[in-house]
Amino acid sequence: MRGVRRCLARVRRCCTEGADDGSAIVEFLGITLILLVPTVYLVLVLGRLQAGMFAAESAAAQSARAFVTAGDVEAGRAAALVSVRIALEDQGFHGVAAEDALALECSTTPCREPGSTVATRVQVDVPLPLVPSFVRDVVPLSVRVSADHVAAVDQYGGVG
Repeated sequence: MRGVRRCLARVRRCCTEGADDGSAIVEFLGITLILLVPTVYLVLVLGRLQAGMFAAESAAAQSARAFVTAGDVEAGRAAALVSVRIALEDQGFHGVAAEDALALECSTTPCREPGSTVATRVQVDVPLPLVPSFVRDVVPLSVRVSADHVAAVDQYGGVG
């Protein structure tokens, strides 16, 4: 009986001594994954949203300027669409149609009278990164960003 007790005491000692050896590494890796992966994804999402805002702001400002400095209304619309397309592609939004993203509004009729203003609005849907397309088909996972800009038609320019 004494031998059994001695053996059990040795087994308990072996099991309790050093039972925590190596668990700090596992805990560190677990906490790192729990904190690091969402933080990296947040940075990716914020970067993509910032690119969308840069694209929308640049497209709105440049399209308004292109419209008011063009020779006539049709040339102004074409120049505005080209400037929107360039601004969107510059920030990586290659699949966005400039015609759908741009809205032009003139303060007077006919458009581009001297002293009038032209307002542009550019809307871009920014998809969340690293989301598979089959999930996007079921749940809309994008954020719409928009920017407005108002440009004045030159007092001595105008209808062309």
